Amino acid sequence: AHSMLFVNNLARNGSEAQKRQWLPAAVDGSKLCGMCMSEPSVGTDVLGMKTTATRQGDEYIINGAKMWITNGTPDGAETGDAYLVYARTGETSRDVSLFLVEKGTPGFSLGQKIQDKCGMRASMTAELVFQDCRVPASHLIGEEGKATLCMMRNLEIERVVLAAMSLGIARRCIEEMNRYARDRQAFGSRLNSFGQIQRFIAESYAEYQAGRSYVYNVARHLQLDSAGNGLDADGVKLYCGQMGKNVADRAIQVMGGYGYVGEYNVERLWRDAKLLEIGGGTNEAHHKNIVRDLSRQARCAGRKRVGATATLHGNELRLLV
Repeated sequence: AHSMLFVNNLARNGSEAQKRQWLPAAVDGSKLCGMCMSEPSVGTDVLGMKTTATRQGDEYIINGAKMWITNGTPDGAETGDAYLVYARTGETSRDVSLFLVEKGTPGFSLGQKIQDKCGMRASMTAELVFQDCRVPASHLIGEEGKATLCMMRNLEIERVVLAAMSLGIARRCIEEMNRYARDRQAFGSRLNSFGQIQRFIAESYAEYQAGRSYVYNVARHLQLDSAGNGLDADGVKLYCGQMGKNVADRAIQVMGGYGYVGEYNVERLWRDAKLLEIGGGTNEAHHKNIVRDLSRQARCAGRKRVGATATLHGNELRLLV
């Protein structure tokens, strides 16, 4: 959330002056930063955001609330140091702009720290509130009304990163259940001598390696300065998010009662894995996006085939486009 949603976003979309002003403290870790996109009533439908920013002289006035903000509070009492905030600055859903809002800005406050999360409990998550929040016009990142592209480009990168998080969960779960099955004795034999247990471990390893290849391949081809990587950014997160949760579930099953308690870690990894089917885009959103993008590819391919057709009319060769 700090290095990718804030630092990379600002590095790719900010002016040289803005980068010189804010990146050094973010990069050296002296400031805690994040990004604000989701809202209490707006998640997957991100372009339906209600937060607005209105220009008044040399300032923008921001009103609204952002929800599920990672690094939203370090202690439950104050906000972090700086956030990139998406807000509507026009009449249409795509008239979105990006602003940098710093801790202590008048009208900017912590709404609440999110309590009792199922997983990812080490992640500091909060609601942030903007009530007549006055931000200097110099804090506008990029052009007014042009931040939708920044948002979509950053979502593609975020989804690859979250897929990589699923890889880490799966790898740790495989290590834990493999070690346990090797050491545990049942019915006079090692647990890993039983076919059911072998299936859990072997299928988990194969699925993890498939996901690893997919993640590294998508990451290798990802263009940080452009959009258009959405198909496989969605695909890799969809596959790895489900894969990580399934592997964690098998690890609990292999370890039985011990897998269900915190001492053996896999129950925590199982809880953490669930977020990766929700955050950064739900599985259902990935289904929709993938089918949409594949449909576009099929349409473009159809046009190319038509474009290659030629007919002879008298002395003219006419190409169909």
